[in-house]
Amino acid sequence: MRRRRRKDADKKLLSYKDYIINGMVEQVFIESKDEDQYLNPFDNRVFIKDEVYKNIIENYRGKWSQVFENDNPIHIEVGTGRGQFITSLAKLNPDINYIALEIKEEVLLRAVEKADKLKLDNILFLWGGVELFDLYFEDKELDRVYINFCDPWPKKRNAKRRLTSSLFIDLYDKKLNKGQIHFKTDNRDLFEFSLNEFSSKDLRLSNISLDLAKSDFEGNVTTEYEDKFMGLGMPIYRLEAEFRK
Repeated sequence: MRRRRRKDADKKLLSYKDYIINGMVEQVFIESKDEDQYLNPFDNRVFIKDEVYKNIIENYRGKWSQVFENDNPIHIEVGTGRGQFITSLAKLNPDINYIALEIKEEVLLRAVEKADKLKLDNILFLWGGVELFDLYFEDKELDRVYINFCDPWPKKRNAKRRLTSSLFIDLYDKKLNKGQIHFKTDNRDLFEFSLNEFSSKDLRLSNISLDLAKSDFEGNVTTEYEDKFMGLGMPIYRLEAEFRK
């Protein structure tokens, strides 16, 4: 299905200067890379050192606590969509800093608009892709990763693109400070795949739900997709995975 684009969504998005960070760094294919270049984990591309790149490196990477102006824990949602989940958490937990990462500018705009309406001061929105994690963050800079209803990439040849694949788990491990991954999906095959991937990396699993609505888990904060799926009576699968070291 084709994406519906809001006219001038990128310009509108970037106008929210108190909330939005442009992480849409240009990439180029190369034969070999320099030691100080960050490589896209999916292919032999590196990031062009343009103004967007320089802004991320000079003002954000390794400096997120300074940007938030406090030492509170930093939680990130990868693929934040329209932002119901992350803005709800930010409102409920003023002593936690939140980063919402999303590549689709038209849906991220809706998330930013929610935060602006709520006047939230503990959330930032990073316009970019999760495969750029190593560029955006210094090692051990984050405390929790949320993954909600991500693309299941059902074909086996695309398994490494699933946000719970071992490739991504290794990225999260580098950037998390003994942190956790909280994962929800409506896709049973993806959930089973994720259980195996987390287990293969020796993560400690807890709060595993095979039907979240019927479980005894308390304090669940929903996404827009989750509300829709639960309304249809579909089971929601959930787990928490914690790195042991």
